[in-house]
Amino acid sequence: MAEPATAAPTHVALRGVTKAYGNGADAVVALDDIALNVGRSEFLTILGPSGCGKSTLLMIIAGLEPATRGEVRVGAARVAAPLTDIGIVFQNDLLFDWRTVLGNVMLPADIRGLDRATARAKALRLLERVGLAEFAHRRPWELSGGMRQRAALCRALLHDATLLLLDEPFGALDALTRDQMNLDLQTLWLAERPTAILVTHSISEAVFLSDRVVVLSPRPGRLAAEIAIDLPRPRTIDMRESAAFVHHQRELRMVIECP
Repeated sequence: MAEPATAAPTHVALRGVTKAYGNGADAVVALDDIALNVGRSEFLTILGPSGCGKSTLLMIIAGLEPATRGEVRVGAARVAAPLTDIGIVFQNDLLFDWRTVLGNVMLPADIRGLDRATARAKALRLLERVGLAEFAHRRPWELSGGMRQRAALCRALLHDATLLLLDEPFGALDALTRDQMNLDLQTLWLAERPTAILVTHSISEAVFLSDRVVVLSPRPGRLAAEIAIDLPRPRTIDMRESAAFVHHQRELRMVIECP
């Protein structure tokens, strides 16, 4: 199993991150002593069985959940409160039905007081990249689930966030829509190049999107493996049938099934 040292400067650093719920003998340890560096503009996926602490780790990185021990740094700053200069996408798209699609994508600009003309131009570019330009003035309830998630991705990238966190954003979608969402996410990421951290249960999705995959063990979540995904970009759906893609899937499955 390859354990690459990214050449890019470290953007996210985790040092001894541990998370426990409760105290004493009744404490449940969700994460144990996680140490990890994520390079600037790297696409990293956190993979592992249900209950291993993947989403908890993402929330700790975002500053939405405190670690019991250890620390997280994003850039030069220690994370001690919810981060504001990030984009985050959940499984639920969290769009506001009283706003248009464009209005939802523009929400970060409204909150931050960004120049509206500049932000609107970028919002329309993002929507164009994911095939939603003609739906810019529709309401979210007029869109399919996949289209809503595309809008949520565009919203997360509107304010030039350098860190994009994705918590199983495609988990509720059907297989064909999920394939298209993987392509759309790749398109946006290649265009914007934020540091991206994805949580998923899907081995195929992890291989398709990632530069590197981190596997967590069953609870308590510990770092079980780091595997580099050395496939050329941009990646295509047909690439999933290649020998290299199948090799990476098998490699990850072995780690997960034999921790």
